[in-house]
Amino acid sequence: MALQPGQDETSYVVRFAGDSGDGIQLQGQQFTVASALAGHDLATLPDFPAEIRAPTGTRFGVSAFQIQFGGNRITTPGDEPNVLIAFNPAALAVNLPHLSPGAMIIVDENAFTQQRLKRADLATNPLEDGSLNEFTVIPIAISDLTQQAAKPFGLGSKDSLRSKNFWALGLMLWLFDQPRDASRQWIKIKFARDEAVRDANLAALDAGHVYGETAELAHGLVQHKTPQAKFDAVEYRTLTGAEALALGLVAAGELADTELMFCSYPITPASALLHQLAGLEDAGVSTFQAEDEIAAICSAIGASYAGKLGVTSSSGPGIALKTEAIGLAVATELPLLIVNSQRAGPSTGMPTKTEQSDLYQAVYGRNADTPIPVVASRSPADCFDTAIEAVRIALRHMTPVILLTDGYIANASELWPIPDFERYAPIATAKPDDAATGGVFQRNPQTHARVWATPGDARFIHRIGGIEKDIDSGNISYEADNHQAMTDLRRAKVASVADYLPPQELEQGVVGGLAVVAWGSTYGAVYQAVNQCLSEGYTVAQIHLRYLNPLPANLGELLARFDRVLIPELNDGQLATLLRDKLLIDSVQMNKVTGQPLGVAELKDVIYRNVPRKMLEVSNE
Repeated sequence: MALQPGQDETSYVVRFAGDSGDGIQLQGQQFTVASALAGHDLATLPDFPAEIRAPTGTRFGVSAFQIQFGGNRITTPGDEPNVLIAFNPAALAVNLPHLSPGAMIIVDENAFTQQRLKRADLATNPLEDGSLNEFTVIPIAISDLTQQAAKPFGLGSKDSLRSKNFWALGLMLWLFDQPRDASRQWIKIKFARDEAVRDANLAALDAGHVYGETAELAHGLVQHKTPQAKFDAVEYRTLTGAEALALGLVAAGELADTELMFCSYPITPASALLHQLAGLEDAGVSTFQAEDEIAAICSAIGASYAGKLGVTSSSGPGIALKTEAIGLAVATELPLLIVNSQRAGPSTGMPTKTEQSDLYQAVYGRNADTPIPVVASRSPADCFDTAIEAVRIALRHMTPVILLTDGYIANASELWPIPDFERYAPIATAKPDDAATGGVFQRNPQTHARVWATPGDARFIHRIGGIEKDIDSGNISYEADNHQAMTDLRRAKVASVADYLPPQELEQGVVGGLAVVAWGSTYGAVYQAVNQCLSEGYTVAQIHLRYLNPLPANLGELLARFDRVLIPELNDGQLATLLRDKLLIDSVQMNKVTGQPLGVAELKDVIYRNVPRKMLEVSNE
């Protein structure tokens, strides 16, 4: 039973699915590590249920983890899995629409009882009713086989079944010829205090692997070897967006010689950043879990006032609560970093699903005229560089900065080439040196940054607060001309950021046809779709925006060189509105709000309908 590889012919897509208590995410993470150690490039998609603890076996409680791995450059978790391993009927029912005909489905046949079929809202057994005839279905008694493997270690039935994720992991590692050593080592460390659990999990992992070897001989299940990727001669590691952000913030503090104070309130999917930064005191990071969102950002502002860089994070609902305090940071001209891990929907929405839902909120969403710079990460690994750049802007211009990620970026992982830290330029701050004199509100004429004076410095005693201040002294002022001057200053400060931005360039492609312009986590899908269309001879190019406010100074001129602009977004057209507002650019929109990442195939269909012509046709004219 051979699998058809992914669309680039050198990769495979695997999706693990089961109940939220089945250890699906752990299973996926261990397979990811094995794939990396086997020399494959990869991208993952953890897909969490929105319910904290839905009833066992129901569709609402299905957790999934998808990974694409292979020998070419991987930038997405894949459109359609080649293999689905489902631990119960609900997992099969929920994930079946993601599969294309011919995909392999491995199921735990022990879970397909009448009671569990009813919980999954299935009237008939899909293993028997013919609904899976277009797929390669491999029913395996995973639960029974796991209990047999764990039986010698004295565990009860319930505890034994907790090892079935490792049994299935062993089978999948065999199927794709991945190493087991890292998973074995992880089990030994994780369960070092409970020998029975440790040994049961090790036995389950090995039993699943042996089953694959037996199945190859008895049932014709074919082991699939995946070519290794060609990597640069540097050291790599896997990391999630939250991990990359945490490392980037630590690096930025080091580059600026400034300690960081991270103040946050837990909210999905932003909480992962708090988890990563907690305990990094030795790296110059202090963390504070506040009582609510408003307390979190106000504490971060207080930290910036005291001379540390205040950082806070949340998702859309929390950012809404922080809005007035963001205005306070603008008025006081203090550096502040606000990380927004976007999620789907208004209000509480779909908290575990991804969406590019907050671009309007980031660029426009405050009272009065309080513009702030906005940057966006394009992938998990890119969060490292984006965090450094966001901090650089905040400290150079003495302003709050919003950094946009999303649920997919925060939780997904990819390979990251560990950079040479020496290549990063130091981050300058507006802190006064020992010889500095003058007022706090003397400003750099290029950046419009005021002096970052901290309490206790007798040279720079000043008043600060949310009431409009005199532009020179900082004292409260209600003068009409002064308010106009302060409003102009706030606008000029953000506009001056563009003077320091690199020119916008093409990621790939040619000018003169269709420009696919995107931002944030759609990068990977856009890269693959444009790359494939270029290989087919279409006049198409990719432009990906990191800087969203202000936009790069040459963006309008660059877009004018194309016949048509296509903007794919995981929202209802927010970048399209922004480019029309700032640059008078009319565009074709592709908007998706399903809570899932953008697919390569669906984007290619839109490109085909909108690309003006092929390069061959251009050359013949």
